[in-house]
Amino acid sequence: MAGLNDDAQWIVMMGFVVSFSFFFLAMILNQSTVVGQTTAESVLDFPKNDIRDVRSVIIQSTEVTGSTVDLKNDIIKIAQSRKGAVISYTVTPPTSSDPKTYISIHYNNGVTAYNESWTSP
Repeated sequence: MAGLNDDAQWIVMMGFVVSFSFFFLAMILNQSTVVGQTTAESVLDFPKNDIRDVRSVIIQSTEVTGSTVDLKNDIIKIAQSRKGAVISYTVTPPTSSDPKTYISIHYNNGVTAYNESWTSP
């Protein structure tokens, strides 16, 4: 920079300052994006509403008189296609000695595995 006059040195120095400032701001924005992404992913790891929806549909399907194997297959296929979740459930209907209905629900979307045993009131 010995061959440049004072004005040119000032312009070159300001160019370095501005470029370092852009680099610093880019690093800060990159880190904030990573923090926001991991926070959002941790919230999405447990699909609470999806489990509630599947659970309520299964419970409602057991209350329908004449529920068939086709209804169970439809519930499983819809959960697989819309939510990407593998579900299975078994229903133990009420008997004369035990008037309660027992349902065992298994939910797995590849990230979260959830098991529940439900008993009718």
